[in-house]
Amino acid sequence: MTTSTSSATVFTDEVLARAAELAQDAYQPVWTGPSGEEATGELVACHLEATIALLDKDGWIRNHHFFAPRTVSTQPPAIETMSTQAMVREVLLAVREENSTSQRTLSVALDHVMWGEEGDTDTREGAFTVLNLVIRAHTGHDQARAMAWAERLHRTHADVTALLAAGARFARTYGPGAAVGPTRVV
Repeated sequence: MTTSTSSATVFTDEVLARAAELAQDAYQPVWTGPSGEEATGELVACHLEATIALLDKDGWIRNHHFFAPRTVSTQPPAIETMSTQAMVREVLLAVREENSTSQRTLSVALDHVMWGEEGDTDTREGAFTVLNLVIRAHTGHDQARAMAWAERLHRTHADVTALLAAGARFARTYGPGAAVGPTRVV
């Protein structure tokens, strides 16, 4: 699966039906979040779609390279010769450089949506669970996780947004409050 076309086509209705079977046998509740309240399939789908919009706007990155060597354009003077103001400026420039990318990993994007108007802790938890179910159904491996799947070296932005779109379809079809669907998963 190295192209976006292949990922978009693997998240078929059959994969989603297998994910629904996994949800029925889930040890933990699929739709009840940390608040103890149930999130509807529609709310979880909206969270996933808002995540797609965020990744489309800001960009997706497979993972962050926190320990990668920094590229410094100028060598700062020795600390002994710097004023406090100059030291603070250097620290702020380093922090700004470190956070200069607006690209987000899948996990960070899901969290970001949780902090906005399109989601909350319960919809984020539901979104994580739904994505894990879809990836487990897709791979056939009972320990597969969506975040690890999204971090694979060959993964693309299109692959990740195809997963998010499949998760939204799953939530609307099988989640609480679904208007239609083969079975209702609670």
